[in-house]
Amino acid sequence: MQNIDTSVVLDKQQLREITLDDDDLMREILAALIDDTSQQISLLECAIQAGDADRCIRLAHYSKGACANIGAVTAAGLLKQIEVRAAAREFHECSEALAALAQQVSHLREEAKTLPCR
Repeated sequence: MQNIDTSVVLDKQQLREITLDDDDLMREILAALIDDTSQQISLLECAIQAGDADRCIRLAHYSKGACANIGAVTAAGLLKQIEVRAAAREFHECSEALAALAQQVSHLREEAKTLPCR
């Protein structure tokens, strides 16, 4: 598995910029991303187990874009890795990246708790 910088779970400045510094919107968008990515993890797991490279690529690409847009840097990198590995039909590596992605979603949940409340 390619090394991914896991030091940046969430680029809060990027999240602030896309939400125009609206604390409520920041929490709402991050919660939606966490829920959606959690669902995608289950779908990706099924696609990986089935050896369905095309589905893995589509699912990973969709989630990667969402994560990158809000600043979930490490998650986006792991999803990119799943895309690349699925294209190469390296499903074991996809599974490893997926496990790391599940951990990142847990870290994002923790980051969500640190967002300001009004």
